Amino acid sequence: MTPPWLRGVRAAATFLTRVPVGGFPYRDDDWRWASAHFPLIGAAVGAIGALACWLALPVSPMVAGALAVAVTVLITGGFHEDGLADSADALGGAYDRVRVLQILKDSRIGAFGGLAITLSILLRVALIAALAARAPVVLVVAHALSRVPPIWLMLHLPYATDDAAAKSRLITRAGPAQALVATGWGLAAALAAVGLGGVAAAPIALAVAACVGVTLVAGWRFTARVGGVTGDFLGATQQLCEVAILFALA
Repeated sequence: MTPPWLRGVRAAATFLTRVPVGGFPYRDDDWRWASAHFPLIGAAVGAIGALACWLALPVSPMVAGALAVAVTVLITGGFHEDGLADSADALGGAYDRVRVLQILKDSRIGAFGGLAITLSILLRVALIAALAARAPVVLVVAHALSRVPPIWLMLHLPYATDDAAAKSRLITRAGPAQALVATGWGLAAALAAVGLGGVAAAPIALAVAACVGVTLVAGWRFTARVGGVTGDFLGATQQLCEVAILFALA
């Protein structure tokens, strides 16, 4: 029988992407290990986006950036973008905890959510275009590293939604082992980029520092507003970190 920590790779791909990897039914332990491999799946998503970017670079950096973002959104089904939109609507349009959680459960996108998605896409396309020839390597790093901070938030903050109602309650129960494995995957992607000469060590260090800063501020706000994290907040954190990493490396 395949151990849960290994089946967690497949469970992570099932959870984060629209790629039909199969593997059902997954056991509870498989889902608990899925979060450990989120950065690995992120690196794979980034690699596919990097290929699209590289193919489009001869046309123009802006086209390459737009195509890279479009491909990665297609693969993930806009999973994290949805979390960003819901979080922006909830945190921007509510003044108390109950209302924040109500808006998070609303499938409609409001003005704050629409603005957040638009700005996220515009920033990512522009930053990828600014990176030009370095963009393919940076995309892999950004997608891997940006999926590490949500795991640390899972570890240190309580889940704000009632456990019985949480759709991903097993996945969000990340322990120290899952957080360490996730961090290892993220750092492996970053070190590989440095080793291959695609990115210098100093910008990578700046990107990691940017991730830490975004995560600390996000965790503080989530705790202040609802007393913990939700799936949408974790998705929003990934989006904010991805933009921060691209900015640091650009």
